[in-house]
Amino acid sequence: QVQLVESGGGSVQAGGSLRLSCAASGYTGGTYCMGWFRQAPGKEREGVASIDTDGRTSYADSVKGRFTISKDNAKNTLYLQMNSVKPEDTAMYYCAALSCDIASRRGWLDGGTWYHFGYWGQGTQVTVSS
Repeated sequence: QVQLVESGGGSVQAGGSLRLSCAASGYTGGTYCMGWFRQAPGKEREGVASIDTDGRTSYADSVKGRFTISKDNAKNTLYLQMNSVKPEDTAMYYCAALSCDIASRRGWLDGGTWYHFGYWGQGTQVTVSS
């Protein structure tokens, strides 16, 4: 059973930086596509960034140029480097794992697909103050 545990969330001022981590267990490193998603109160779950087994990345337009997704297969750990954060980045951030076959056919950042077919962590809260 795949297990994902996020860490690194917290409070930060606008313009600052934060690094989220996701420790994965229960599968061999590099066998799933991995992604970061977020959900703010009253809003839909939103895809932030994803990375496939070859390291190719996809980003939401709202975070391009500011956030970077990366992974360390040897450590089974996924990262999200968040720079120049804005108040609208405030949300619960979730790490997710999904078969790359499904992700490639149904959407690299489609929250519904990842939610229904993938594995999810419990989330880590990010709060950005202005």
